[in-house]
Amino acid sequence: MGAVTTDNGVDRADRVPKQDRSRATRQRLLEAAVACLAEHGWAGSTVSVVAERAGVSRGAAQHHFPTREDLFTAAVEYVAEERSTALRALFPQGAAGDRRAVVSALVDLYTGPLFRAALHLWVAASNEDQLRPRVTELEAHVGRETHRIAVDLLDADESRPGVRETVQGLLDMARGLGLANLLTDDTGRRERVVAQWAALLDEALD
Repeated sequence: MGAVTTDNGVDRADRVPKQDRSRATRQRLLEAAVACLAEHGWAGSTVSVVAERAGVSRGAAQHHFPTREDLFTAAVEYVAEERSTALRALFPQGAAGDRRAVVSALVDLYTGPLFRAALHLWVAASNEDQLRPRVTELEAHVGRETHRIAVDLLDADESRPGVRETVQGLLDMARGLGLANLLTDDTGRRERVVAQWAALLDEALD
């Protein structure tokens, strides 16, 4: 049986691996962009630097992401979605009975490379008019998704007065701990704060 071809004569058997390679290249670029942004900041994270780290040519990088802004906003969004998926997977049956574990997992979202990369992007956006609207939209999207995950995992009833604000306060606290962790290892204090917030949530949500 001969190879199946499209109307323009392209062998589908040849095209599928190319599509797979394209997806793999795009993923490498996204992961490399987040790593560069976390390590070098906005000023040190050029398309060329990211392409070299990903092991692809600058032309290949620009084929997937025509501008620097396209690359870095897509990268942070991609990894944020991956982390959200991983967070949900930690508690496939929910975790209302162990709120301390949920609080700890949410805090971890703000103390890793993703948060560091996102912070560099926010700082750059505050000075870059072209970047600011895209990062603002991205932050709103990520914030809404994280809030939804927190509500689900905590089994929080937001129809009750004050519950929505309590969950948002937890996320704001987690972001603050992430900022503190950028300069020093804040593990000890962070663990005490996590324990206290878990106790507060048990009281506020039950």
